[in-house]
Amino acid sequence: MARVKHIALVQFKAETTPEQIDETFDSLLDLSESIPGIEDFISGPNNSPENLNAGHTHAFIFTFSDAAARDAYLTHPDHVAFTQVALPRIEKVTVVDFEL
Repeated sequence: MARVKHIALVQFKAETTPEQIDETFDSLLDLSESIPGIEDFISGPNNSPENLNAGHTHAFIFTFSDAAARDAYLTHPDHVAFTQVALPRIEKVTVVDFEL
């Protein structure tokens, strides 16, 4: 079984406070520690000097043990609850997954 990298590029709405951004990433960290099949989580604000971020302000990456773990995460009740809080804070999100 191949591991899966789940990469999300996020642009928060202008009115989203730094505290709300921190809460969002703290919640993602909590998900990474409580949902089975997540092997790793990293996140951070964009700091690229290339100016190719297309407005995205932050990024995060989950490493899943396999595609089945990724699929289970997407429908997991804790993830669904997270999206209900986080999505109103987000202007746009781009997600790309690939297998290792």
